[in-house]
This record gives sequence, structure tokens and C-alpha cells, in this order.
Amino acid sequence: MNKKVILVTGASSGMGKETAKKLIMQGHTVYTVARRIEQMQDLDALGGYPIEMDVTNENDVQNVVDTIIQKEGKIDVLWNNAGYGLYGAVEDIPIVEAKRQFEVNLFGLAAITQKVLPNMRKANSGTIINTSSMGGKMYTPMGAWYHASKHAVEGFSDCLRLELKQFNVNVVILEPGIIVTEFGNIMLENISKYSSKGAYALLTNKLVVATKKLYESGRGSKVTLIANTISDIVKTESPKTRYRVGLWAKPMVWLRIYLGDKLFDKIVMSQV
Repeated sequence: MNKKVILVTGASSGMGKETAKKLIMQGHTVYTVARRIEQMQDLDALGGYPIEMDVTNENDVQNVVDTIIQKEGKIDVLWNNAGYGLYGAVEDIPIVEAKRQFEVNLFGLAAITQKVLPNMRKANSGTIINTSSMGGKMYTPMGAWYHASKHAVEGFSDCLRLELKQFNVNVVILEPGIIVTEFGNIMLENISKYSSKGAYALLTNKLVVATKKLYESGRGSKVTLIANTISDIVKTESPKTRYRVGLWAKPMVWLRIYLGDKLFDKIVMSQV
């Protein structure tokens, strides 16, 4: 197998960490970044290269890319995986928090992509994988800012793909469904923080109960599914544009596309 230099953001837990482990075990040179470097020591022990980085700090981003290029001379694959879910009613969430959601989920992704691109372009090769979500194609109540950020990642990635085609750089969009990670807990913390009282309390509490029930049922897909998917993308010279994987991802997006707004609204609200 062709060994590659891979940079993974958001690698301190969940999908990022599990995938980094797999890629390291396969013999790739894997640089992993996250704010919580103490949670990546196991990756260091496996043979990875963890570096502390905040995707919203441009100096951090520049330092990481410079470090890898100086040591390895290239970056073959960038997986933009860092992100989180800001949930709560639009009326309740402070705009400063909404901006933070976009800083991490979109602008942080864009910043590191900009830093990596000159090297990939000159090499006339490379793959950029952007983690969107099935939520980048559909929507749920109380998730306006999260869904908006992921819809933005979809549009950003589509435009980027057309720009980079001439330089033989692949742009791939990962659209996970329900995956068992910390995401659910963070989502519930946010929604309870902002909208558990007041005008949206009834809807919020229904959504919290439904979400807890889903995650506690064990029906969500395991992170190994994502690890296997990313591994497949890394291996192929001609990856697909989109990889829609995990519980509910394909059927929910299908329903959104083909049923129309009002019927989809009813289906979504029937779940809460």
C-alpha cells in the first residue's frame, strides 16, 4: 500500500481518534491535531504525531502546516474533521455563540485548507476530506446554527472541488449519520443551556428525551464505520465526491430530497 502523510483535525476523541489509530496501524504518517493534546497521548504511543492546535487560531494552523512540510516535505491528505454541534432555539442563542459555531465548523476548516493547498497544488496531487453531516442536506428543530454551518461546508466543498480539479486535488465530502461519539452529549449540553426554559422549553425537552433515547438505545453506528470509510478514501486514487454513511444518513437525505418540505417537516417533528 502507498504510505501517505495525513493530517487529521479534531483527533482527540470520536471519529478523528478512531480513524487516526487505524491509519497509523496501516503504516501511514499521521499528524493529529486538537486543542486537547493530553487526549492524544495514546496516538503518540502508537506512532502518530499529535500537535496542539485550535482551528480558529491562524498562528496555530500555520505552525502545524509549516512543521509537517518541513519534516515530511508534503501533505497527501487533509481530513478536516474538527467541529461541534450548537443546538438551541434561534431566539435563545447569542450571536457571539453562533459566530463561534461558524469559526470552528467552517472558517477553521477553510483556514487550514488554504495553508495546505499551495503544497498540494505544486505536487499536482492530494485529497481534502471535509466532514459535513447528513445535517448538511436536511434539518432538525433547534439546530439552526449547526445545520447552517454544515450546509455551508457542503457549498464550500463543492466550489473548492471545481477549483482544484485542474490541479489533480480531490475534494471529498463525508456525510455521517448518527455515530456514537461525544457529539450527542455536547448537543444536549448546549440545548439544555440555552432553551430548557422559556418559550421553547416544551420542544426542547421533547428533543432531549428523543435524543437520549436514540443514543442510549445503541442504534447509532460505531466510529469504526467512519475509520473504515476514511481508510478507503485514502487508498483510492479516484474517490467519490460524497460518502454518506451511518445510521439514518441515506434514508433521511433521500426523504428530504424527494418528499418536499411540508411532508419532511411532519416526519421530522413526529420524532420529537
